[in-house]
Amino acid sequence: MAHIYDTVCLMARQPNPQITFADLEMRMQGVRLEPTLQRISDLLDRQADLVNKVHADLVGSLKRSQTGRDGISAAQVLRSFILSRIKNWDLRELRERIADGYTLRRFTHFHSGCVPNHQTFNRNFNKLQPETIRLLNEAVVDAAVEMRLADVRKIRTDTTVVETNIHFPTDSGLLWDVVRVQTRLVNELRDELGDRLRCDFSDRTRRARRRMQEISRMTGRTRTRQQVRKYRDLIQVTEEVMQKAAAHASAAKGFLDGLDPMQAALVTGLAAEIEEFGRLGQRVMDQTRRRVMGDEQVPVEEKLFSIFEPHTDLIVRGKTRTPVEFGHKVRIVESGNGLITDYEILKGNPADQDHLKPTLEHHQKRFDAPPELVAADRGFHSEDNLTACKQAGVIECIPQRGGQRTAEREAYEKSRAFKKGQRFRAGSEGRISVLFRGRGMKRCLRHGLERFEVFVGAAVLANNLLVLAALLEKKHRRAA
Repeated sequence: MAHIYDTVCLMARQPNPQITFADLEMRMQGVRLEPTLQRISDLLDRQADLVNKVHADLVGSLKRSQTGRDGISAAQVLRSFILSRIKNWDLRELRERIADGYTLRRFTHFHSGCVPNHQTFNRNFNKLQPETIRLLNEAVVDAAVEMRLADVRKIRTDTTVVETNIHFPTDSGLLWDVVRVQTRLVNELRDELGDRLRCDFSDRTRRARRRMQEISRMTGRTRTRQQVRKYRDLIQVTEEVMQKAAAHASAAKGFLDGLDPMQAALVTGLAAEIEEFGRLGQRVMDQTRRRVMGDEQVPVEEKLFSIFEPHTDLIVRGKTRTPVEFGHKVRIVESGNGLITDYEILKGNPADQDHLKPTLEHHQKRFDAPPELVAADRGFHSEDNLTACKQAGVIECIPQRGGQRTAEREAYEKSRAFKKGQRFRAGSEGRISVLFRGRGMKRCLRHGLERFEVFVGAAVLANNLLVLAALLEKKHRRAA
């Protein structure tokens, strides 16, 4: 049975498997889930519509979803996905932990059956869409509101940066990335087509690596004399490799009719990758020429910081330890008792003050009423925001940023109510720390903007489920 799970992708989806006599024996011996996982499991059991949405993601790209080998169920995928974020496990450890522990088998609905390998988990998790994860989060918050456990009358908001999985970007490093990746793809293409590809291709990786290393080791004195010459040579090598790689990709498309379907699909994919990295490489060469040869200050929004994660933004927040960060700015909105009611991946490096009005509007639309209180740091302060809070009848606890305070403003910021609101706001720093350290949200190892959004949403979902489970436990203790 194990080899079936090792090779199956997204075929027919079966409902949760029937428990066996072994499972009954374990239950008779009193093996139970820990209280937190049990409460999360009970909550997921009540969200059948969400399981259907996960199922739709899993079979969305299939032409005949009812044929083929049996894949793992949507409930198993969802529960395994949530467990990986709650425990902050990678996929290999997730598989090992589930296989070794009966309680985790029970939580993920594998019971005494076979547990798939980490590659199967990866293929299934990659099918989940950002919209589905957002719906899961909304369902958790709605459940908390219905059970009167969520305090949405007051909110706090803050922004943070989630890094993408890239090395520190330099123009020489990016050019070297283009050369080595294009060379690897061409070699793979030649391995598939053999003697049919008669295009000439010379390996220039050694020369490109040497130029990159020489540039990176330059001192301030040698840089003024040698930088342009070294960069000119590195650009020339990169351009040569890109041109020959594009010729290989174009020639390879002419042999597709004579290949079997699997080989034709592989060759098509390699040719598409060569073309895509060629477009990104052209952007890298253009920005390098403008900066080094033309001595031009290239605007941040026109720069490319990685050919592997081209969606990466440069974020400057004025922090001493991390003056620049590479990833995406994320806005978090938290309720009075720790539930994250909204999150958003922001484009570029916008000012925090631009996002207070959208926060209030979203809360009004989401809960049919504005919050009674909103707390944020001084980055969200602006006269327009204070006016918007006043018009909506919202008490704002946002310190003034710069300028001379009026006597009325200074008295308000010294008041007990304002200080209490700022103490409440400080909890957002702790929540971000929990997301980073406990839910693994500091650096996204997944590829692409869509996977980045799923990654952030999964960390938020894990946080909300754990907070709701804790609130249910607290309610249970009060009732006892």
